[in-house]
Amino acid sequence: MLLYDTRYRSLTIQIFALVGVMLLFSWLVSNTVYNLQTLGKGIQFRFLFEPASYDINQHIIDYTSRSTHLRAAFVGLINTLIVAILGCATATVLGVVIGVLRLSKNWIVAQIMTWWVEVFRNVPVLLWIVFFMAILIESLPRPAAFRGENPEASLLLWDSVAITNRGAYIPEPLFSNGLGDISIFGLFAISLDLMALIVVVTIGIIISKKIAQNADRKQEITGIRPTVWPLRIAVVVIPPIILLYLLGFYLGYPVLKGFNFAGGVYLRNSLIALWLALSCYTSAFIAEIVRAGILAINKGQTEAAYSLGIKPSPTMNLIILPQALRVIVPPLISQFLNLTKNSSLAISVGYMDVTGTLGGITLNQTGRELESILLLMLVFLSVSLTISAIMNWYNSKVKIKER
Repeated sequence: MLLYDTRYRSLTIQIFALVGVMLLFSWLVSNTVYNLQTLGKGIQFRFLFEPASYDINQHIIDYTSRSTHLRAAFVGLINTLIVAILGCATATVLGVVIGVLRLSKNWIVAQIMTWWVEVFRNVPVLLWIVFFMAILIESLPRPAAFRGENPEASLLLWDSVAITNRGAYIPEPLFSNGLGDISIFGLFAISLDLMALIVVVTIGIIISKKIAQNADRKQEITGIRPTVWPLRIAVVVIPPIILLYLLGFYLGYPVLKGFNFAGGVYLRNSLIALWLALSCYTSAFIAEIVRAGILAINKGQTEAAYSLGIKPSPTMNLIILPQALRVIVPPLISQFLNLTKNSSLAISVGYMDVTGTLGGITLNQTGRELESILLLMLVFLSVSLTISAIMNWYNSKVKIKER
């Protein structure tokens, strides 16, 4: 009956398939563990608490060569997240703009955007990373060019930003009356000043939304919408300014000392090259996704907007793009995941991400290839699932609600 009765056949086959997969997986695991024990390399993770004995050139939390491999892996993870966040944000902005401009009636603008898409997406991203790195090294001035009475190069933005062939130096936010830091499991410290600022801004945004909802209710009752935008801006902007004043906020500027700059936030060329390359490469794919999403909207929507006297720009921003999001967001998730995973190519320009630390130097030093690769896979899986969850939540918020 379980095999020939159509009511139970599919369930029976699924159960047998599941048992078969579980048996195969258990055999692979047991065989691997046995072979490793035979070689005297039983699975263990004690190596994570041994000194790493290598330096990491880009880190935003305290790290020395005497730190543990676990801390080195965590520094690499932070570097990966920095590239992923910066890359996704920049690629999205570029992709949306390019995708919209590809549909422009201006032939020159449309052709330039077409060439952008075709050039970037048809060259491997690794070559773009190396190409951007070479441009930054060869074209930007040396730190010595900023020295002297008549320097060859000068700082930008009121002498606050220095861009050299060794990297960029930007102002560093500092606090004279800071609240200090709080340590999390001894791995990293979170600034209480930053946490306080985030809390104040979050509360301001919540209050701003409540004000907007109250205005919506008044409009539904009276037909007249009260002017609330000054108040909404005030509750979001003024409290953080007051908090920054109380904390003694000021900026630390980079200063040329010796053969290089000191002070400020240091962004290595490897980080900038990786960021720009991944952003430009991914923007080409996002542009095509945006263009396809816009073309999927019926032209009657645009014609109806024009017939009501709405100009092209508000029509695109308020009518077409919001409807196109239900087509754009699902493939956009895949591009964000691809960008995050492509950040593992950072080692090609010497940027120490989690692949270069945990999956590179740590693996080679300790000889724990299986443990290192498993942890690396777990890291990328966790990051990818987090991105998918956030984007799926956003997709559920913007999709059209049917009655």
